[in-house]
Amino acid sequence: MVALKPRPTFCDITWGAGGTTADLTLDIAARMQSEVGIETMMHLTCTNMPVEQLDGALARCKEAGVTNILALRGDPPKGQENFTAVEGGFACALDLVKHIRAQHGDFFGIAVAGYPEAHPDVIVLDDEEKMKENYAKDVAYLKEKCDAGADLVVTQLFYDVSLYFQFVKDCRAAGITVPIVPGIMPIMTYGGFKRMTSFCKTKVPAEVAAAVEALKDDDDKVREYGIELGTAMCKELLAGGAPGIHLYTLNLEKSPVGILENLGLVEKTKEEEKVKKEEEKKEAAAAKVVEEKEPAVAVA
Repeated sequence: MVALKPRPTFCDITWGAGGTTADLTLDIAARMQSEVGIETMMHLTCTNMPVEQLDGALARCKEAGVTNILALRGDPPKGQENFTAVEGGFACALDLVKHIRAQHGDFFGIAVAGYPEAHPDVIVLDDEEKMKENYAKDVAYLKEKCDAGADLVVTQLFYDVSLYFQFVKDCRAAGITVPIVPGIMPIMTYGGFKRMTSFCKTKVPAEVAAAVEALKDDDDKVREYGIELGTAMCKELLAGGAPGIHLYTLNLEKSPVGILENLGLVEKTKEEEKVKKEEEKKEAAAAKVVEEKEPAVAVA
């Protein structure tokens, strides 16, 4: 168990395509809200969701006391390359935001996704001018979502902090005034990192790519590097004026908690402190043995 200081602004719960995890998602969201006492934001996507199902999900959110929604288009259904709206459903997050506001007024707080590198669907790697055009259109579309009633923007993952700051600058120039929270996905495993950055077409700085490649055969080292990189990114983002940090956990807690510990936002339990001290003693003892075995080397 860990204690957060200050308490998190919210915890968000993902939504399975077409409502496949609706019952579980709503149950977790309700318990997070009522039992844990942390403000909860539930994801809601358009994938395979006719309006009647969306309305049903929103009604259940109301019943459970969940008042915040992350409105998303969602990924294409499994086995499909392109997104196609289901009959009686919505084609994009903008339509979902409009619908929520039309049906429920200001009852729900609504967050939407923002893309510092543009949405993966419009990223082109071999045409710089086309990419600039697509990026500008993507920012303009985000403005539409905010004008329709979005209160908050949470960004897609990125590994180049400068992209976030440029994105915020461009959004402000476009008239977007809502908070823009950077989304940080810690590098937890080599395979997961490669899959996610490929799927999202994420730019990976050369030094990050090289570091991960060098450690790819050691899962623990990859995770340690991910925590180190995530910590450095968060520090730079917060120092640069980011309104907060959104950590993508992928249901794995060690890396996100490690970053929060490094930022001084997590207090360990006494038992965890005891385990850590024992591990430090073992490491110190092992280091001493190595030191005694190896001759000292003087470098002039």
